[in-house]
Amino acid sequence: MRRLPFLRPREPNLEETEDAVLEGDVPYAAGSARAALAHRPFRLVWMGSMASNIGTWMQNVALGAFAYELTKSSGYVAMLGFAQLGPLLALSIVGGLLADTIDRRLLLVACQVEQMILSFVLAFVVAQDEPSRGAILVCVLAIGIGNALNAPTFSAVLPQLVGKRDLVGAVSLQSVQLNLSRVVGPAIGGLVLPVIGAAGVFVVNGITYVFAIVTLLMVSIPRPYPQHGEQGLRRLVGGFAVARRDRLVRRCLLTIASISFFCLPFIGLMPVLASENLGIDVKGTGYGVLYACFGLGAAAGAVAVGTLLVGRNKAKAVRAGLVIFAVMLAVFGLLRQPLPAYPVVLLVGLFYFGTVTSLSTVLQQHLTEDVRGRVMALWIMGFGGTVPIGLLVFGWVAEATSVTTVVLIGAAVALVLPLLADVREGGTGDDQSAATAGIPGAAETSG
Repeated sequence: MRRLPFLRPREPNLEETEDAVLEGDVPYAAGSARAALAHRPFRLVWMGSMASNIGTWMQNVALGAFAYELTKSSGYVAMLGFAQLGPLLALSIVGGLLADTIDRRLLLVACQVEQMILSFVLAFVVAQDEPSRGAILVCVLAIGIGNALNAPTFSAVLPQLVGKRDLVGAVSLQSVQLNLSRVVGPAIGGLVLPVIGAAGVFVVNGITYVFAIVTLLMVSIPRPYPQHGEQGLRRLVGGFAVARRDRLVRRCLLTIASISFFCLPFIGLMPVLASENLGIDVKGTGYGVLYACFGLGAAAGAVAVGTLLVGRNKAKAVRAGLVIFAVMLAVFGLLRQPLPAYPVVLLVGLFYFGTVTSLSTVLQQHLTEDVRGRVMALWIMGFGGTVPIGLLVFGWVAEATSVTTVVLIGAAVALVLPLLADVREGGTGDDQSAATAGIPGAAETSG
């Protein structure tokens, strides 16, 4: 008797067969980190990005140390930091437009190549007997521009590498590698800097871009959906149009911008907090361990979203996480002994990045492909571009009052943010439930 098609067993593909052999034929939970890693394109790009980000953080450590040794000016060091992050605020919407317009793989490769070349140029500049401060600043700014164009595109590509079913795991793992690279990169950079010097570290960073470039060339990334009816400025600011019409998108973006501006200055002021409040020598091992505890906690929070919180309501996780983050941040700001600060800052990192990863997941699951790049550009602006401005403002507040005041202000804002962070699907206040309300051509691609 002939079997009906829907009763005929499907032949597993090679990747599924390998997974079954290696994992004892235990199925992966939808949306888990392991399910995301089962997708070969995501796995390759994730590993390449990890290598590149470790190199970037090696360079960041060496750059700050070299700049201060060269100039003995905290102002110049701050200027380099702004040149590095400022483009995220100014150019992310351009990167988002490009991500929704041209071949995303080509754009990502071009941005990686640009940053690789400029890292080698930076190494050449600092290797001179009398390095030019202006040339260093220009190189760092150019690298920051490449990153600003790259970041929205990379965020838009994630769902294409895993599909919507396993998006939660992909966002979680991306957050994990971003935070682990912040721990591993500075650790390696601090070890090799005395041996190979700043120029050597910059060369190593340039080499790590090769891993990202090669892995991108090994995968296929679909081109963006065709755009209809949008031209010029309307197309450029399409992300703002989505945010204006869609309550969930608007609240996600306002929440992340508020967290970055009010709650995160403590990260940039960590040396001041460690020295003045906790009596920790910022040149010693104790400070390195303190920062590592924060980074490991943040990585653990991101992992939790793709493991413990799989299948859980991420909108509820955002509101609960903000409350616990606020409490932990206040405790950290009030501590005056170093020993309890280590587990507390680990919990601060855990609930901070667990909350942010959950919020990012809610937004990514809500968006459609034709506007994803431009909306995620606004996310990058709110998450990364707002931080240097908040640090600048609250740096003055810390000088006028104390670093404790800055930390407690951030805790107070985090405590009231759950009122704003109601990011449940189908809430009131939307003229249209789709994330592409008012954007021409969106109806054809809504998922």
